[in-house]
Amino acid sequence: MQPYVSSEQNLREFSLRAVLIGLVLAVVLGAANAYLGLKAGMTIAATYPAAVISMALIKLMKGTILEENMGRTVGSIGESVAAGAIFTIPAFVIAGIWPKFFSLTNYFTSTAIMFVGGTLGIMFVALLRRVMVEDAELPYPESVAAAEIHKAGATGGGGTKILFTAMGVGAVIQALVQVQLFASTWQHFVYFKENAFALIGKGKAALAKGGLYLTAPGISPAYMGVGYIIGPKLGALNFAGGVLAWGLMVPLVIYFISPYAMPADATTADWFALSAAVWKFIVRPIAIGGMLMGASFTLFKMRKSLTTGLARSVSDVKKAAAGGHAIDRVNQDLPFTWVMGGILFAAVATFLITWQIFKVGFMVSIVAALVMIIVGFFFSAISGYLVGIMGSSNNPISGLTLSALVVTAIVMVALGVKGNAGVAAVLGVAAIACVATAVAGEMLQDLKVGYILGGTPWRMQVGDLLGVGLAAAVLFLPLMILHEGDIKKAAETQIVQLESQHISSVTYGDKAYSIAELRQLPADQKKVVMQLDAGFGSPNIPAPQAGLMAMLSKGIVEGKMAWPLIIVGMLMGFAFILMQVRSPMLVSVGMYLPLGTTFAIFLGGCVKGIVEMVAEKRGLNAAQKVRVENSGVLVAAGLIAGEALVGLLFAGLTFFEVKYTIFANPPAVTFLVSLAILAGIAYYLVKLPMANAGAADEPAPPSANF
Repeated sequence: MQPYVSSEQNLREFSLRAVLIGLVLAVVLGAANAYLGLKAGMTIAATYPAAVISMALIKLMKGTILEENMGRTVGSIGESVAAGAIFTIPAFVIAGIWPKFFSLTNYFTSTAIMFVGGTLGIMFVALLRRVMVEDAELPYPESVAAAEIHKAGATGGGGTKILFTAMGVGAVIQALVQVQLFASTWQHFVYFKENAFALIGKGKAALAKGGLYLTAPGISPAYMGVGYIIGPKLGALNFAGGVLAWGLMVPLVIYFISPYAMPADATTADWFALSAAVWKFIVRPIAIGGMLMGASFTLFKMRKSLTTGLARSVSDVKKAAAGGHAIDRVNQDLPFTWVMGGILFAAVATFLITWQIFKVGFMVSIVAALVMIIVGFFFSAISGYLVGIMGSSNNPISGLTLSALVVTAIVMVALGVKGNAGVAAVLGVAAIACVATAVAGEMLQDLKVGYILGGTPWRMQVGDLLGVGLAAAVLFLPLMILHEGDIKKAAETQIVQLESQHISSVTYGDKAYSIAELRQLPADQKKVVMQLDAGFGSPNIPAPQAGLMAMLSKGIVEGKMAWPLIIVGMLMGFAFILMQVRSPMLVSVGMYLPLGTTFAIFLGGCVKGIVEMVAEKRGLNAAQKVRVENSGVLVAAGLIAGEALVGLLFAGLTFFEVKYTIFANPPAVTFLVSLAILAGIAYYLVKLPMANAGAADEPAPPSANF
């Protein structure tokens, strides 16, 4: 295949402006995906937004197509580092390994995990790049689409305008929600009539009473954007999980336990609290069992591809090592000695992290490093192979990470590792493997784009190393801001309620605290003392994948797992498989997330369905439908990025204890404004893409529908 820019041409490529644009995008897109992944349990592919933004900015500077390729390559890698981080780093908090999230030790540990994992992924890709990228059997659909976007160049101006306008809309709406100008939530409890059931024989009757918790969709442009991107079918599956959790399981459990768990004079707030407790301690473990079965089934469906990837990974290394160093520019990877040095660095770093930080034995740390290299290599190769088949958007990172965690945990238990040190070691090795797997898939996708356009592999690899380094150094901060900001916000809400009741001091446990003393407590102490359900693992920041990793690691290493509920969840997941549910994993994630989140995602999916119906009704041809699809993806991505960045900004204000709310408790009637905003977002997601359908005789653009 002849690249777009031949090997003999020496266009500007690894320029300061291209790298800087890429680094900024890596941080912005990485932070936005961290926000989205922690709240909604999903991330969006950064390739398309990074391609559009980098191309537009570099064109303004009269740069080359290879500079655009470099900016996109470096910019999109931040999303992969973020995906690896959010699936694992919060698990240290949820599992109780880090009672206090922010400390210099935790910061450097997280940074080291992300950087080592990212470096390892890039080194493995440097070994496999030439064989896998040139393989005619791997179509790399997203890479081809991204390369065509760069070559066409037509998306640069209009696409950028659509993206940044949508970011502004998402940012403004999120800002209005944060300052509490109007009520952004609505909830209601519908009571059931008390009944008696003869369930225990001999004429004895069991009392049953309870009700149904109702809530409105979250006022979130980001959630609706996610729903739009995944479409009506997957959005409905995700919402089905929420309906199962809140419409079946929670009411069913409450119906039979409430006569024995609730006082006779229970208030509506008490019923809300019982519903939340049942969901958190009974339904969520069932959902985790479902996720476990769903991830296993996903890997089982890919068993042929996985087996092929494993077999190829070994032979590809032999071919790459025997092939020598390529002479022509478009085939120059990092030198083999540098690659081996990078892998050795990752192994030594893993050994030091497990030995010195997690306090695991010397020999066990050596074994952990070896396990990480072996597991990381095979899963990175598999990730690259799967990306070549179906693109990074469909890469089952959580399933591969789950497999890495289980393998590591079994090895650790076999070596006699126990307690928090063992759990930390398992999570650390799994986290490094997770980041390596995510980065390897994204890197191979970008290298395929470079192969088509004529980029220089070693320069792209160096650029991604810089992107991984910056993302690793920065991404701990948005995680900290979201976690501690949520705790402080929940604490302040409770304190304001106490003040409104003219209470000057309150007793938690066996100690009395004044209001002033409560406000002075650090965030993590506030969570413990005030018994707050906030931060990672809470309804506001559920972090479902991290919750799964935490429960599995503790369950295997310490034997602390609610096995009956997990097994029930696995049987439920198996039933989904028998019913041929398209994505049992997505249904289980919907059960784990708050109902308002899945409701909003479902609405976004419905809007996408409306767009498809309108396009069909208007008789748009294939090219027009592609333009509608591209514009819709950009609008949705912009809404997500705008809300995420403003959400992080306000979380930062909360973190620094800056008050910004207009109303402490907005009047309930103002929720009508929220409904109007939801309708406005839906109209925007329909109107703008349809307005960019173009004329019927215009040529078809490259598709962003990865």
